[in-house]
Amino acid sequence: MTSLLRPLRDRAIELAVLLFALSTVLFFLLRFAGDPATIIAGDSATPELLALIREAYGLDRPLVEQWLRYMATLATLDFGRSIAADLPAFTLVVERLWPTMTLAFLALTLNLAVAVPLGAWLGMRPDAADRRAVSGVVFVAQGIPGYVVGLVLIHVFAVQLRWLPSIGSDRPASWVLPSVTLAAFLVPKLTRVLAANVAEALREDYIRTARANGAAPLEILVRHAMPNALLGATALVGTQFAFLLSGALTTEVIFAWPGLGRLLITSVQVLDFPVVQAAVFVIAMMVFMVNATTDVLFRVIDPRLRRGRA
Repeated sequence: MTSLLRPLRDRAIELAVLLFALSTVLFFLLRFAGDPATIIAGDSATPELLALIREAYGLDRPLVEQWLRYMATLATLDFGRSIAADLPAFTLVVERLWPTMTLAFLALTLNLAVAVPLGAWLGMRPDAADRRAVSGVVFVAQGIPGYVVGLVLIHVFAVQLRWLPSIGSDRPASWVLPSVTLAAFLVPKLTRVLAANVAEALREDYIRTARANGAAPLEILVRHAMPNALLGATALVGTQFAFLLSGALTTEVIFAWPGLGRLLITSVQVLDFPVVQAAVFVIAMMVFMVNATTDVLFRVIDPRLRRGRA
């Protein structure tokens, strides 16, 4: 138990340092990016109106004072009110978090459903001609940007065939294209890692022992090779899930998905400082928690790490 609590304590300290540093750097970068008062009031605003807006949002105070006030309220998750929507910034971020998490879980499920059996099939006989051809296709697919896949899917299934909607998230049919787009970006990498892990596991001594004892090929794959192959791919799956939770910015914009990534981009465009700060804070915390959970999961399922720690 101590071997599991110690990493959690270390991770908590790392999270606090990360959030402090990230919030500080982001605060000053946003202030140097421009003046949101000009966006709120418009280009033809008078100096008096600009001064009133800056005073209302505390933008007229010295920069260091603004930072100190911001850091003082950060512990209570009070990021102020959105400049564009005049609503609590943290509330806006939380409202957009559920659509992003829904899309992330759908894409990750589809990713695992395709990559795990495909990677196992490729790893069983990597030198076979048909599997080398499929491996080549997977290798090429890994280099295709996600937005290209999304645009092609929209053109085929939404514009030409009119089978699926291309924007929104109001019904299950609108979940298909963005989920497939994200999964298409994730599947090739996970497939190649699993194929390499399965091929390596099948060369181990315990596999030869299982064959000598008369185990069937499917039994060898499922009971002996795949558990070790999946263990090696756990870190990659955790990284992919963290990427999905970060908003998958391009995909959410292409499909007008009302998630956290799209909110972040629109807030950056209008210099909505409170929303940008709240969104980046939440994204960083979620990504860090996913990585920490993956690390703890490693120690739970792999006794070698626990023995090494001891």
